[in-house]
Amino acid sequence: ALDVHISGMPYIRTMNAQNIIDEIGMFISAALIVTSLIFFFFFRSFRATLISMCVVIIGVMWAFGVLGLLRYEITVLTALIPPLIIVIGIPNCIFLINKYQQEVKKHGNQALSLQRVISKIGNATLMTNITTASGFATFIITDSKLLTEFGIVASINIIGIFILSLLIIPIVYSFMALPKTKHLKHLNKRWIDAFVNWMEGIVRDKRISVYVVSVILLVLSIIGIYQINISGSPIEDMPKKAEFFKDIRFFEQEFDGIMPIEIVIDTERKNGVLRPVNLRKMAQLSELIQEIPELSRPTSIVELVKYSKQAFYNGIPKYYQLPTSQENTFIMDVARKSQGNSDLLKNFVDSTGQVARITTFIRDVKTERMEEIESELRVNLTKIFPADRYKISLTGKALLFLKGTKYLVKNLILSLSLAIGLIALFMAYLFRSFRMIVISLIPNLLPLLVTAGVMGFVGVPIKPSTILVFSIAFGISVDDTIHFLAKYRQELSANRWRIQKSVYAALRETGVSMFYTSIVLFFGFSVFVLSSFGGTVALGALVSATLLFAMLANLILLPSLLLSLERSIANKEVLKKPQIDILPKDELPEGADLEL
Repeated sequence: ALDVHISGMPYIRTMNAQNIIDEIGMFISAALIVTSLIFFFFFRSFRATLISMCVVIIGVMWAFGVLGLLRYEITVLTALIPPLIIVIGIPNCIFLINKYQQEVKKHGNQALSLQRVISKIGNATLMTNITTASGFATFIITDSKLLTEFGIVASINIIGIFILSLLIIPIVYSFMALPKTKHLKHLNKRWIDAFVNWMEGIVRDKRISVYVVSVILLVLSIIGIYQINISGSPIEDMPKKAEFFKDIRFFEQEFDGIMPIEIVIDTERKNGVLRPVNLRKMAQLSELIQEIPELSRPTSIVELVKYSKQAFYNGIPKYYQLPTSQENTFIMDVARKSQGNSDLLKNFVDSTGQVARITTFIRDVKTERMEEIESELRVNLTKIFPADRYKISLTGKALLFLKGTKYLVKNLILSLSLAIGLIALFMAYLFRSFRMIVISLIPNLLPLLVTAGVMGFVGVPIKPSTILVFSIAFGISVDDTIHFLAKYRQELSANRWRIQKSVYAALRETGVSMFYTSIVLFFGFSVFVLSSFGGTVALGALVSATLLFAMLANLILLPSLLLSLERSIANKEVLKKPQIDILPKDELPEGADLEL
């Protein structure tokens, strides 16, 4: 039996796309199972779980609908959007259903409970969904078609899932009986109280330790960041167990390379390529290319001319060489007129005989080595082909991917800066205080730095898939900060600017919801670890880890900062009333001082 191996970029792209489509179903199923189990564990209610699942399933259908409406293809990034919608949609449901059950427990009036769900939690979830959508929307400014499509579809659908949650949940509950006592038991869970008490204890008694740990993490992260590499490998993220990947490795092993590097030489005169002097220069370059171990033997017009001379001398191997000046005329005639050669000639020389092409293949090497090879080739080209007499271009899939990755990294750093800027403006609009912006950004930027440090120490390179982590995680983690600060601001006015009491009250009130949503997000993003694509696995693991760090930073570091800087922050000038009442006045305890 013949052992057949197939490769080539069109084939690889087709097989890769098929693998992506095969994984979408797995991601959606895994995300639904994981989030529904966690949801049920928290609420212990089949009814609440079923309603939430219906909301996110409709959200997933909308996601596919938006993709089709905009005529976008399913790519390695857009394939992540349906499960992302499930993971981001469930926290909306948690906030809304949790509030409904709290209100029912308080007074048992269904109509009032539903009205308060929309008026109180509606604003908060709108704010948090806008910040999350902003994190994704920043990809729209990149010059990458892949990322722009991902940013557009993700941000539209995040706002879509918010609208769905806010409409479907109150409407469905309005047709149902009030939740039974057993459905409200989760509101009194002891282990949740223990967790909140533990956090409160740390914030109250161990603030110095919190700052020391934060500074140590920051220093270690900066050391780790300096060890991060950029990866320009086009096959690094492909599924290693797939048959087509094994074929790629076979071709790399047997033919010394997989990704083409093209050298284009313009002699700037008609039929200049076939002049003996230029053929000798190209032969000299070919010898230098063969000395670089990562490059394959090059193919060019030189090989064709050598082969023509050998053919002229009846195939004797010793005549596989460039023709002498005496042989040149008739050997060139053989090269041009031979039936098979005329087609081959078109592959290496243009119709005017002025421009030649040399093709070599490069192995899958690290980015630094690829850059060294590129610079070595450029030095040799400049030496052999002086710039005043020749025009030289160096291109090919390998170099395009390398340049594209570097360009993307710059674009994505810009998109992360834009996400931070947008959210800082958003905080400024909400709280109208520069100090509050700084305080709100610290617990959200530290987890990003820690994740980047971990990437450096563990050896996860910066590549298009991993750099997405930062904008996504930042957009989601800042939601907790908005919830906490809005509640804190409200408690301050309720407690007549008694800072400690307000911080602990805000921590107790928002801690549970923040813990619930962070757990859902952590396990929800973890489903991407099941992927056979390296980039998707890294994205899932890194976003999960970042969101876990962010939850701890928002529940421990943020309250600690507020308490330590209490005198300079907790006053009416610095901590102005929010522009939007995220949590309305009737949420405040009776007799509270509402005049600001």
